Amino acid sequence: MAFTKAYIPYGGYWTSPYSKWQGSFANLNAIELAAGTARKFFELRNINPDKFDNLYLGQTIPQLHCFYGGPWIAGLLGNGNITGPVINQACITGVVCVKYASQDIEGNIAKTSLVVAADRCSNGPHLYYPSQTGPGGLGQTEDWVWDNFGSDPWAKNSMIQTAENVAKANNIGRDEQDEVAQRRYDQYKTALADDRAFQKRYMMPVEVGRGKRAKVIDADEGIFPTTLDGLKSLKPVLPDGSVTFGSQTHPADGNSGMIVTTKENAAEISSDSKIQIQFVGFGTARAKKSFMAEAIVPASKAALKDAGIEMSDIAAVKTHNPFAVNDIYFSREMGFDVNNMNNYGSSIIWGHPQGPTALRALIELIEELAAKGGGYGLFGGCAAGDTAAGCVVKVSG
Repeated sequence: MAFTKAYIPYGGYWTSPYSKWQGSFANLNAIELAAGTARKFFELRNINPDKFDNLYLGQTIPQLHCFYGGPWIAGLLGNGNITGPVINQACITGVVCVKYASQDIEGNIAKTSLVVAADRCSNGPHLYYPSQTGPGGLGQTEDWVWDNFGSDPWAKNSMIQTAENVAKANNIGRDEQDEVAQRRYDQYKTALADDRAFQKRYMMPVEVGRGKRAKVIDADEGIFPTTLDGLKSLKPVLPDGSVTFGSQTHPADGNSGMIVTTKENAAEISSDSKIQIQFVGFGTARAKKSFMAEAIVPASKAALKDAGIEMSDIAAVKTHNPFAVNDIYFSREMGFDVNNMNNYGSSIIWGHPQGPTALRALIELIEELAAKGGGYGLFGGCAAGDTAAGCVVKVSG
């Protein structure tokens, strides 16, 4: 569909720091943590939660009480009069939520929608599914996080195997992957310059613990220092493979949020009313079985088509890149310099909480475009099941 009415207020978004797997957020309920982050954001920006008439909660990993999803987090963040669905599309969940919120604006279903995406990979649930048909009534078990990372029930392989398949089919070698992984770390370090000036535009500190154990997490936790020599010293994860732990992302915990509204309301909420951010295109796609990294290309092309523009019109690109292979394949197919994608960081460096991952990438894309003085930005990211989503935003002013 054509998007003409959906706007994002400049500064109308936030993300918590992302914490490494088994880090400071490991034992915190992701929904409660996200609600607390949102409340602090509203207080900082003097935004009344009653302004929202709709909500989308993006979550992919069950938490205690998540059955109540949208209504629960709406109440926790200060507006007990709204509700909304829970969206789960693995790693692309965040941008899918923004798409649905934008559609509500286009269809005059809502005037101001809130998107909150939150997940905790640490200490994910271990599930037991009762079955009377099993031997002696024995049921089945599932580790929600690790079992799903490790095996696609349709493709019958792990996530990392899909990256190896794409690397082999497209002659993407180990050296090229290491070089891109190093480049992504260097790009992330630019977001830390001047006392993290770039990140402080959107990142909300989070207080964890109580009493003497209380501490404030104000920056990403668990980032791995990266050197090219260090990357080259790592062994591939799979036998005869090319992907190492250094050229892929790591599981993490965190949350992100975004306001989607009308042009008029965006100007009122914006921290700089001269800057306009418009959601102008969206697309999804699915690659052939076991080739997840390739799906980002047709999804991005679909988003460009929906926006009515060409790749040559794009000023900045941001991807969810669980593997360096993703960016190399995208660069070759889309004709965009691999070294100029993902400025200021990406999920291969700051981690992968799943639900909010793509939303943080979109937030950083907007800030990069604002720093450039405007232009079109493209986000593309793959997700479980060999799927992907792409979206286009336009920043002006």
